[in-house]
Amino acid sequence: MPESTRELLTLGGWKDLEFEPFRDEVTIHWIRPFEGDQPGVALLKYEAGAGVPRHRHEGLETILVLEGVQSDEAGDYGRGSYIVNAPGTEHSVWSDTGCVVLIQWDRPVTILEEEMA
Repeated sequence: MPESTRELLTLGGWKDLEFEPFRDEVTIHWIRPFEGDQPGVALLKYEAGAGVPRHRHEGLETILVLEGVQSDEAGDYGRGSYIVNAPGTEHSVWSDTGCVVLIQWDRPVTILEEEMA
């Protein structure tokens, strides 16, 4: 495991970073914002009960759960889970307990529903 990943997982290296609003009760820390054709890389922090409404992936999305549990219609993903969402797939995302994830998007997602069901 690369040292930077180990620090994020075991040392909570993300805890001292500044986060800004992203969606209701979800905050973001951009590691690398979208620029041209370059993917966006960020940390997302979900408060307990927070979520992101149904959306479509316009490019590949990869997620590493650093803390807590992130859920979608396919299941629950705990700390250390690695999730890949292919272009064209759709889902909603939430966290009953709160979580922090490292995420990379090839392209921004398209929100399909503004409110969680």
